[in-house]
Amino acid sequence: MKREANGLPAHVAIIMDGNGRWARRRALPRYFGHREGVKALKTVVRYAAQRGIPILTVYAFSTENWRRPREEVEFLLDLMFKTFVQEIEELQKEGVRVRLVGDRTSLSEQVKEVWIKAEEFTAHNTRLVLNVAFNYGGRAELTSAVRALARQVAQGELKPEDITEEAIARELYTWPSPDPDLIIRTGGEQRLSNFLLWQAAYSELYVTDVLWPDFGEQEFEQALQDYLKRERRFGQVSVKEQNG
Repeated sequence: MKREANGLPAHVAIIMDGNGRWARRRALPRYFGHREGVKALKTVVRYAAQRGIPILTVYAFSTENWRRPREEVEFLLDLMFKTFVQEIEELQKEGVRVRLVGDRTSLSEQVKEVWIKAEEFTAHNTRLVLNVAFNYGGRAELTSAVRALARQVAQGELKPEDITEEAIARELYTWPSPDPDLIIRTGGEQRLSNFLLWQAAYSELYVTDVLWPDFGEQEFEQALQDYLKRERRFGQVSVKEQNG
């Protein structure tokens, strides 16, 4: 949880909310909003790289999203496939490393194959790490971490007193990425929605009413500028108070 030399966050996470509402306000089917949302994501990824932000994590598909109508879920999965097929070469050229952040165990072999190919193809890129939270849920992530540590204790590989915050962090889907400095939520809702529950302990939160398909470079920069004005204390007394 550190600022870059330019003061910008080292890790930005985004809850990309509002695709459905964007479409509904235009009397369009929801899938139009999802398509426009992909365009917004491409813009934001490119801008993050230009601004020198090392890590970007986006909430693409939650464990709860499987409960949506079957047609919408199938469309989202198909959109994911097509997006990676069409954009993977561009991501490679832009120096973007793609990582799946989520529960892989319950994914189909076809979906796993898409992610493995994307990760392997971009594995050596260093300009920007793009963590895509797919089939992700914060509580499921913590449950998985606890089970992993419990197995290590049961097998005699770990003592209970050796379970530290770092030990837990190492078992999270997002490892080895550091905790996000800034979490942006579009669409106006003021909640985390089961996103990065452990990692968000001291993240700065920025909520905007702008719906995700309308979130572009200007809106992203506004969030960054708001972040630059904040003093991050991590439970300590502020510098202003210390100086009287």
